[in-house]
Amino acid sequence: MSRLGIFLTVALTAFALNVPLPAMGATNGRSALLLHVDGAISPAMADYIVHGLSAAKNRHAELVILEMDTPGGLSSSMRTIIKAILASPVPVVTYVAPSGSRAASAGTYIMYASHIAAMAPATNLGAATPVQLGGTTATPAKPKTAEERKILNDAVAYIHGLALKHGRNAIWAEQAVRNAASLTATEALQQHVIDLMANNVADLLAKLDGRKVTTEAGVMTLHTAGITVQDYPRGFRVDFLMVLTNPTVAYILLLLGIFGLIFEGYNPGGIVPGVVGAISLLLALYAFHILPVNFAGLALIVLGIILFVTETFVPAYGTLSIGGLVAFVIGSIVLMDTGVPGYGVSRGLIGGISVSAALLILVTLWLAVRSQRRPVVSGAEELLEDIGRALSDFSADGSGTVHIHSETWNAHSKTPIHAGDSIKVIRREGLQLIVKPIQASNKEDT
Repeated sequence: MSRLGIFLTVALTAFALNVPLPAMGATNGRSALLLHVDGAISPAMADYIVHGLSAAKNRHAELVILEMDTPGGLSSSMRTIIKAILASPVPVVTYVAPSGSRAASAGTYIMYASHIAAMAPATNLGAATPVQLGGTTATPAKPKTAEERKILNDAVAYIHGLALKHGRNAIWAEQAVRNAASLTATEALQQHVIDLMANNVADLLAKLDGRKVTTEAGVMTLHTAGITVQDYPRGFRVDFLMVLTNPTVAYILLLLGIFGLIFEGYNPGGIVPGVVGAISLLLALYAFHILPVNFAGLALIVLGIILFVTETFVPAYGTLSIGGLVAFVIGSIVLMDTGVPGYGVSRGLIGGISVSAALLILVTLWLAVRSQRRPVVSGAEELLEDIGRALSDFSADGSGTVHIHSETWNAHSKTPIHAGDSIKVIRREGLQLIVKPIQASNKEDT
C-alpha cells in the first residue's frame, strides 16, 4: 500500500474512533498537550479530557494543560474527569484562562484535583455548592432534608480530600461548597487555593519550569522551558455531541420531532416531515438521556401538544388549545430547570415559541368563527334558499325540471309552476329538489 493510502486509512480510522491525529512535524518528547475546556462539564467534555490524558501518556508528553472556562456542569462527568486526572502519570495543569474566564462549580473541583492550579488575571473560581437534578440546591449552611445533607456532606468530603492531597486551602474549599464562596485569581493565590498566576500559556510554562509535582508515577520535576505546545482538538464527534446536548438545541429537536410526525400523520405520504421528525425526535431523546432533564416538564410538553392536536378533532372552542398552551409553557420552563450550571433552556426561546403558539391558536379560532358566519358555498346546503328558473311546466303530480347554478335538476312542487317561472329551493331529497314558486306563499311545502 502506498504512503498516501496508509495515511488515508489512518485518518479515516481516527475520524471514526474520534482519535485526533498528531500535529504534522510534532515530536513525542519535550511537548505539552493543550486541551480546551470551554463550556459546561458534560459527558462529551469528559470523554474529550479522558482521551486527551490517554493521548498525553502515549505520546510521552511532559505536561497536560486544561485551559478552562466553565460555568460548571454534571457531577457524574466531573468525577469522571477527576478520576482520570488523579490516575494520570502525566502532570495536569488546570489553567483558568483567558482573562474573564471562570472555573465555577464543577470547575472548582477539577482545579483542586489537578497537580497544578493556575489562573490568569481577571478570572474567578468557586460557587461549588452541589445541586440536585430536581432543581433543589443543597442549601448552604442549613440543608433542609436528609437527602440535601447527604449531597452537601459528600461534596464537602470530596473537595476536602482533593485539597489535602495537593496541599491546598481545605478550609476555603469547604466554604465554596457550603456557602457558594467565590474568589478572584489574586485572592485565590493569596489564600493558597491556586499555585500561581500567569498571563498566558508561555508565561505559565516559564513559571512551571523547575517545579516539583507528585503524580501517579511519583515525584517529578517539570522542565517546561522551551517546551513545544501541541493543541489537542476535540474532533467532530465530541463537537457534535456538545452541540446536540446543548439544552436549547435538544429542546428545538424535540419540538421538530413531535410536530414533524404530526404533520406526516395529517398528510400521509409527505415523507419529508416524517423523516425529519423521526430523526429529530431520536436525537432529542438521546440528548435527554444525557442531559439532566426534569421528566415532569417533558411530560407536560407532550401533554400540551396532545391537547393542541385534540382540538382539531373535538370542537372545544379553544379550551383544549388554551390548556395545551399552559401545559406547554410550564413544561418548557421546568424541562431543564435543574439548577445545574450551563444546563437550561433560554427563557427568550420559550417565550417566543409560546407567543407564536398563542397567536396560531387565536388565528385558528378566528378563522373557525369566520367560517361559521360565511354562507355555504359547497355541498347540498349550498342550494337551499337559492333562486332558479323552471325549464318546463310542472306536471299534475308536481314534477318538473329547473335550472339552478348552471345545472339542470329534477324538481317537485305542490304549487303549480310554469316554464320560465322563478323558483326557490326549499330542500333537497337525494337527486330531487323540493321547490316553490317565488310568487307563492312563504308557507313551507311538505
